Amino acid sequence: MTKEKFIDAIKKSYSTPLPSIYLGAGVLDGEIIGEAKVNLPLRMMNRHGLVTGATGSGKTRTLQLIAEQLSVAGVPVFMPDMKGDLSGIAKEGVANDKIKERADALGIDYTPSAFPVELYSLSGKLGAQMRATVTEFGPALLSKILELNDTQAGVLNILFKYADDKNLPIVDFNDLKKVLNYLTEGPGAAEIKGDYGKISTATSSTILRKIVSLEQQGVDQIFGETSFDIDDFFEKVDGRGVISILNVSDIQNQPAIFSTFMLALLAELYQRLPEAGDLDKPKLVFFLDEAHLLFKDAPKAFLDQIDQVIRLIRSKGVGVFFCTQLTQDIPPVVLGQLGNRVHHVIRAFTPNDVKALKETVKTFPSSEFYSMEKQFTQLGTGQAFITVLNEKGIPTATVVTHLAPPTSVMGPLSSSEYEEILKNSDLYRKYKDTVNPQSAFELLEERMKAQTITQEEKSVVKTTSSRKEKSTFDQVLSSPVAKQVGREIVRGVFGVLFGKSIRSTSRKRSLF
Repeated sequence: MTKEKFIDAIKKSYSTPLPSIYLGAGVLDGEIIGEAKVNLPLRMMNRHGLVTGATGSGKTRTLQLIAEQLSVAGVPVFMPDMKGDLSGIAKEGVANDKIKERADALGIDYTPSAFPVELYSLSGKLGAQMRATVTEFGPALLSKILELNDTQAGVLNILFKYADDKNLPIVDFNDLKKVLNYLTEGPGAAEIKGDYGKISTATSSTILRKIVSLEQQGVDQIFGETSFDIDDFFEKVDGRGVISILNVSDIQNQPAIFSTFMLALLAELYQRLPEAGDLDKPKLVFFLDEAHLLFKDAPKAFLDQIDQVIRLIRSKGVGVFFCTQLTQDIPPVVLGQLGNRVHHVIRAFTPNDVKALKETVKTFPSSEFYSMEKQFTQLGTGQAFITVLNEKGIPTATVVTHLAPPTSVMGPLSSSEYEEILKNSDLYRKYKDTVNPQSAFELLEERMKAQTITQEEKSVVKTTSSRKEKSTFDQVLSSPVAKQVGREIVRGVFGVLFGKSIRSTSRKRSLF
């Protein structure tokens, strides 16, 4: 194939008069051809995407490149930081020989730039504390986190239904344990028998044991108030979209927790954002790194819900990009919704790798310029096979692309620089302290006291101590159900979508 024909084909597929982000330039027979520019129209960013490739192939820097250009276009971004090395986006990059060489090969000017960044953390140690209430998570997602079977999940649904009917907000695990104890062996057991069904002690004991297990892992800290307000995703600074980075490097041994939490955020965006229709650019682009964790051992009902969110959230103006090592990590029902693909090198070292390679090639439009299977294994670092949707929604020609370098620091900030961002962050201060509102725990305590007074004809009663701490094992150890709980620690957690928000009406204001 001639160079001229290649350039014409790439220009026809990737040139657009509409606002776009620049990904890089096409490669033919090992030559980087700067005239063959590869662009992704902004209006197609809410058609979702996939960034894949082997470890060390450059996926993280691809996400950084896309996030930077979205910010410049005024589009806010949310992205997880798996290794703690994305905070450098807040600082101007420094041109070195490798960066200059890459920029020269692409025929572009390299201009270092910093971007507005907000740092978040699920532990509260590395950024603004992200929390959600148990009610906001909902029974379906929480059942997945607790790894409950169908019977146990059914009991959890009863707990949430009762709490909704009786206006008992379940803010944290202590509220959940209180409701469980109250309905199992407390005064509520007889109350619910007719309308909800009886809860067996064995089932409630299992649920309680699994809650305790998560508490021992420190997971309970992500449940509570003040819960994260998705309005804070949409901040801009001097016209640039804020890049919200969730630093999960300190909880890497609990991958299912942060992947579930990200899905909870995505679900809330889906529930709360108004319909937007087709926009010139998305309101928000949401990256889901380590996407394989979201789908591991997932039941069909879970996949159906994910599929529904991905299909419908586009009309809310939100784009979702999954990032993982293999295309096969994404279920077909979800993969079919991802119109923009950036695939880095595949290492075909084993028979399974070879099989994955062949299957991956089938997901890309065929190309007259490449032997796809051979080329996939020969991509260099910072190179990728790309196909996207043009402004008409038509898949573009598959092209090997030499990707542009990010203009911010490709690595973490220093400790002092990191602390400076937190020090100047209003959101860090907003979410720093835990609020203990009146919720199911207090309301049921009051109800039980009133019932005791009535039963004993208002004689002197010994009231139970106030809640005060609400965490620790005191509440667990004092409950009737806990007498049957062993010391088994159940590890490994995961989640699913949808929860019912208990935010006040004032917080449910229109975002736009």
